[in-house]
Amino acid sequence: MQPAITVKNLSKTFRLPAERRGTLRERLMKVHRRNDKMPKRTLDNISFEIQQGEFFGIIGRNGSGKSTLLKILAGIYQPDKGSHIEIHGRIAPMLELGVGFNPELTGRENVYLSATILGLTRVEIDARYDEIIRFAELENFMELQVKHYSSGMAVRLAFAVAMQVDAPIMLLDEVLAVGDFVFQEKCFAYFEECKRKGKTLILVTHNPEAMMRFGDRALMIHESKVEIVGLPQEVLKVYQQAQKA
Repeated sequence: MQPAITVKNLSKTFRLPAERRGTLRERLMKVHRRNDKMPKRTLDNISFEIQQGEFFGIIGRNGSGKSTLLKILAGIYQPDKGSHIEIHGRIAPMLELGVGFNPELTGRENVYLSATILGLTRVEIDARYDEIIRFAELENFMELQVKHYSSGMAVRLAFAVAMQVDAPIMLLDEVLAVGDFVFQEKCFAYFEECKRKGKTLILVTHNPEAMMRFGDRALMIHESKVEIVGLPQEVLKVYQQAQKA
């Protein structure tokens, strides 16, 4: 059976402002400088495979490139030339949950907008709407503009929408980072259901419980490079040692 995802020699470079210029003279001089941005390598020659039906964890310090990797897999970012990616199966990305919501729209309006973007029809959304708001526990807030939501409320609603997408490959970025114990247990129940269905899950998390409970393998990114790929307990041990360094 072919892997669900194959990544070879993946690199991603961003160009960031070299320095700040606050005065009028400094801003005027900026016009005469051809190269005002410096390259920053966020991912450096990353290679790994994820098998079909595997629960694959990705861990690393903040800024190590984890979220950038998922965005490349989701097709949001393009990798540098020379990178090679093969994906076999439709992907449902749950990245930066709630960020894609329109803050001026209500929770209800954002459910329909977000679900439509993810490929659900109006009839499907109508049929699943009550289930979505029950999972998110936001029955009394759906007519409120999302700009008045807390980050936790936005995450719960976005996750509840995204989990309605029936795709064989799921990309999840820090869905456990914002939410109480009850919400996390709901997420764990969803992970268990996905594993029973044979779905492939890629989870970026700092939650060792989720990694140990569900992970088949894990990858640690350190300073933009793959530090280790292996069993969750092996990867977590290396990660914990790096945290102490």
